[in-house]
Order: sequence, then structure tokens, then C-alpha cells
Amino acid sequence: MSRQIAALEAELGGGPLFDRLPRGVRLTEAGRSLVPHAEAVVAALLEARRELEALREAAAGRLRFGAFATADAALVPHALALFRTRRPRVRVTREEGFPPALLDRLAAGLLDLAVVSTTGRAPLDSYELHHLLDEPLYVAVAADHALAGQDGPVPLARFADADWICGSARPEGTLLEVALRQGFRPRVAHVVGEWTAKQGYVAAGLGVTLVPALAAGSVRPDVRLLRVLDTRAGRPGRCTRRACGDGIRRRPPRPSSPRCGRRRRGSPAEPHGVDHSRHAILPPSGTTPPPP
Repeated sequence: MSRQIAALEAELGGGPLFDRLPRGVRLTEAGRSLVPHAEAVVAALLEARRELEALREAAAGRLRFGAFATADAALVPHALALFRTRRPRVRVTREEGFPPALLDRLAAGLLDLAVVSTTGRAPLDSYELHHLLDEPLYVAVAADHALAGQDGPVPLARFADADWICGSARPEGTLLEVALRQGFRPRVAHVVGEWTAKQGYVAAGLGVTLVPALAAGSVRPDVRLLRVLDTRAGRPGRCTRRACGDGIRRRPPRPSSPRCGRRRRGSPAEPHGVDHSRHAILPPSGTTPPPP
């Protein structure tokens, strides 16, 4: 350290910057006059480091996203695998949760993107929505249920007197809210949150439950799925959307693509119960998520 100080003193003209004392050193008047300049140099170096780190972050990027369970099981893995091939340097973190909690985290800037599913009455006015896909709804029944061999869609009202298995004691705010729009209040006999457990209850004949198409591929063999006939065409049982905060102009959902099983502009409304899946985006203030 003493050699470095001596070199600095020599470079600045040879005058001492410190008085050498028996116990340590003390700034000379020249040293005290140099302190503000030294502090300015240190501040400039710190700012340069922050700018370089920001450049590196922009080049690599970070994407924080969340999704609801059934999307996380079927839709998200394929999209994430494709994203990684296109943006291998982007650091991706994910979390799973219910749509209201994901939207709260989105609005708070803790997520950049979320795949969310909501009911038709969900308060999404403050978000910009982007359509991903439409999927039909199914009623899961036991293999020996009277309707298990039914061909074609079944009106949900056929199950108005059934015992229902749901993640909440009330249908409001859940997938089962579609029953309210079809004119009956389902009787929730068992509150079960986890999808595998719901199947167990259904297989045992303890009730029926609603299943979105994203979860249909994981149904156990002693459970049958009956597609729901929506007697009020064009009304989704649940919506999953892309969201942006109040300061950003909202865009209407894009028309569906026949290749993805979605309705084309001007075509007749799908007569079955459908679940619209979309993704929600609300970048933190001053930042933009990396492009897909």
C-alpha cells in the first residue's frame, strides 16, 4: 500500500498526500484537497460498472413467469422448451399458483409473464389480454356412471343434482362457475384441490368434477370424460389471458386459428363449453421482457 501511495504522490507532482505518524497516517492539506476528486472517480467507476452489468443483463435477459397447474402440466413445458432453443442465454424462473395470486404478482412487478385462467367474471379490466387457445370442458365421471357411455356432448344441467368435487366450497371464482351461467348452483360435496385426488374421488363414485382439456391427457383409466355442451354458445367457462397494467392500451383477443382448434373470425360460435387460455404480461416499470 505504501508503494502505491508513493507512486500516486510522484504522479501528482511529488508532494506528500499523507503525514506518516508513529501510529498510522494523516492527510496533508494536499491530500484533503484531493479527496472530492477521488470520491468522484470512485462514483464514476461504480456507475460504469452498473452500466456494463445492465448491458450484460440486456444481452442475456431474464424472464420470470407463472402459470396455473394444468397449463404448467401441458401447455407451458412445450412453450418453454421452444423458448430455450431460441433464447438460450435468457435466465428463466417460473412459479405455479392460482390466477388471482399470479395477477397480483404480475401487477407488483414480481413476474414478467403469467399464463392465467379465470372465470368469465374475473376483474381483468386493468390488463391487456392476448388469446392463446380455446379448449373444451369435460365432466369427469366414474367408469360405472350411468352416463359413462354417452356419445357426444352432454348438457351440464344433466348434472344439476349430482355431488360435485371442487377446489372450493363455492363455485364462484372456480371452473365450476360455468354451472351458474347454465342455470343451477352445483352442490359441492367434497372440497379437493389436487387434480390426482379429484380423480380418486370420481373413480370411487363420490361425485363428478369439471376438467379442462389441458388436463384430459392425464385421466386415469377408471374415469370417463364427457364433453360439456354449452347451451349458451360463445360463453367461456373460464378465461386465461395476457394482461398489462392500466397505463398500457388494451388490445382485443386475437381471432382463433382453426389449426389450434380456435374459432376463425366470422365463423359460428363453438356450441360446446370452452375454456379460453391466454397469457398475461405486465413488465416491471422501465423494463421490457425479451422477445419470444
